[in-house]
Amino acid sequence: MDLDALATARHDDWQRLDALARRSRPTGDEADELIERYRAASADLSLVQTTAGSTALGERLSLTLARARHRFTGVADDPLRQFSHFALVALPAALYRIRWLTLAVAAATFVVAALYAVWVLADPRVLANLGSEEELAELAERGFVEYYSENPAASFAGAVWTNNAWIAAQCVAFGITGIWVPWVLLQNAQSLGIVASIMIAYDEADTFFLYIAPHGLLELTCVFVAAAAGLRIFWAWVAPGARTRGEAVAADARALFTVALGLVFFLFLAGLIEGFVTPAPWPWPVKIGIGACALGLLLFTMLVLGRRAALAGETGDLPEFEAGARRATAG
Repeated sequence: MDLDALATARHDDWQRLDALARRSRPTGDEADELIERYRAASADLSLVQTTAGSTALGERLSLTLARARHRFTGVADDPLRQFSHFALVALPAALYRIRWLTLAVAAATFVVAALYAVWVLADPRVLANLGSEEELAELAERGFVEYYSENPAASFAGAVWTNNAWIAAQCVAFGITGIWVPWVLLQNAQSLGIVASIMIAYDEADTFFLYIAPHGLLELTCVFVAAAAGLRIFWAWVAPGARTRGEAVAADARALFTVALGLVFFLFLAGLIEGFVTPAPWPWPVKIGIGACALGLLLFTMLVLGRRAALAGETGDLPEFEAGARRATAG
């Protein structure tokens, strides 16, 4: 067989196959043409290898066929593209879906914390049950502030980050129980209220709010977001709508678990602020400003990027093909 004659006769066909294989988003007709030309080129390659063995022509054709095969068998996206889609589309869309529930969780937490603080401050016997006079004075005047600097900043930031990320993941993973999230929120509100009441009782209210603000703006918001995601999954189980209960829970769990992954980054940022910024000898407006900027990044992701993604039809869930087949339902 004359390889040069074959290459000349098939040149345009192979060039067209290579061009189709390089298309990032082929149309339906182009996809059909790609498969047809792939089959024809595969037959040509088989003929070349059978009659001439390993040749430069065969190697080039094999490369073209491999590129075409990857195109229609669904090669994975570039990792950078996957990360960009997650950070700019999937995560914002999931956060946007729970924006109002996040606000409700935050309001409920602060109300419960305030009620605890009022209860402790209104009854000296309750305050006395929290510790001796010396212990409470030590906490208010020294212990609360020293907590942020008694360990090396890097290890402290790492410990805070991993602990908060674990709590956030639990809120999302166990939210379907309907019990875990309220319990976590109650514990968090109780702790805030009691510590605040002790600081206020010893005239250290300004210290409490100044030291909480830099990292707490972002850290507490992350906890509220995780709690809202868990409650949304629970509600999908309670009221699935037109979907089956399993489909509703699966869809919301897939979409909202991206929240847990995204919060790992934001809680890492909060940990850095708590470890390096909160105890730093800088002016308080600077430290609180850094915390406000960090919170602004989360709110920008949720409200601006999230609204844009929601308008484009995104929910944070996997693409339909990757999510699997769905059962048809009436309604």
